[in-house]
Amino acid sequence: MSVAQEARRTGVDAEIVEAVRRYVRAEVAPVATRLEREGAHPLVFGPALAEMGLFGAGIDERYGGLSLNEATRVRIVEELAYAWASLAGTVTTIWVAGGLIQTFGTEEQKEHWLPKLAAGEVIASISLSEPHAGSDTSALLCRAVLDGDEYVIDGSKTWVTNGSKANLIVLAARTGDRLSAFLVERDPATPAATLSVSRPFDKLGHRASDTVEMAYSGHRIPASSLLGGPDLLGRGQHAFLNRIDVGRMHVGAIALGLARAALDHSISYAAQREAFGKPIDQHQAIAFKLADMAVRVRSAELMLDHAAARYDAGEDIQLACSMAKLVCSEAGLFVTKEALRIHGGIGYVSDLPIERYYRDVPLEAIGEGTNEIQHIVISRWLKKHGGLPR
Repeated sequence: MSVAQEARRTGVDAEIVEAVRRYVRAEVAPVATRLEREGAHPLVFGPALAEMGLFGAGIDERYGGLSLNEATRVRIVEELAYAWASLAGTVTTIWVAGGLIQTFGTEEQKEHWLPKLAAGEVIASISLSEPHAGSDTSALLCRAVLDGDEYVIDGSKTWVTNGSKANLIVLAARTGDRLSAFLVERDPATPAATLSVSRPFDKLGHRASDTVEMAYSGHRIPASSLLGGPDLLGRGQHAFLNRIDVGRMHVGAIALGLARAALDHSISYAAQREAFGKPIDQHQAIAFKLADMAVRVRSAELMLDHAAARYDAGEDIQLACSMAKLVCSEAGLFVTKEALRIHGGIGYVSDLPIERYYRDVPLEAIGEGTNEIQHIVISRWLKKHGGLPR
């Protein structure tokens, strides 16, 4: 399908997606495994992404962004993940922060932060989960207490992506008995005594994406840091849950990118690798694996496109996003496992990226609500509405 045909069919800005595809496959994919092994951060590609405007993909043009629709953004995420999942995760975390500010921030907060985020001048992180509470946001304990014209924050946060490098943290904290959201500014080069940051976790996958714990101990921020101002006091859970559905699409897109990369490598390898006198893709056992992998990839793509289209149309997206996240991440798990089997021993070592895909994709079944949580969301929606929408 041509760029013009795809644009007409899906509403995707196919030209920018193609530009991202060309860049990451030429510049990122060939070196991702080596950079990860060397401990490099994905934002080594930050200047190039900023030049393309990708940090402001969803930010309104009046704040310096590209104002791309969600159908285009999920394709961009897929392309980034195809090359390096750690890069995709880093970028989408910054997008979530920008989305929260654009949707719920005061005009002053938007004017201050959004142009910097769009230009790639600010690295943002989301600080929601705590050591004892992940998907259950009602159990969060981190507190913010108003003291004059400042809020004083106490508590611990974990699984903070981009945390060690972030200039901006969008923090969930209790104000009274309800959650509020705060914009916490920090300088990673001059750490505050009241905000400690752990060393990045040594993770199975997404190894280059820094993920840390943060501890607040009497940390003071201006009262103006309350996201949305006084009108949004105590409405932080609504704000975070609003963006979680979008985050689920992006997690699904990362899984889809990994699955597509694993499938493409497997098709190429199976056509070249010979066993018992012929290429292994001529053996039914391998040919059927490739067929099943392709079906999972295409099914996941359609589910993701459906969710993005509903978002762009302003429709209810909760069910579509949970389904897309579930289908895409399960497809990623299946396809990367089959890719490893098709490649055999060579897929188990880091000479090829197959083992990296296999390590990276399990996070997509956990992030933005585990797949078990998605089953709960979907089943409750069906119970409430009496079946699937037409």
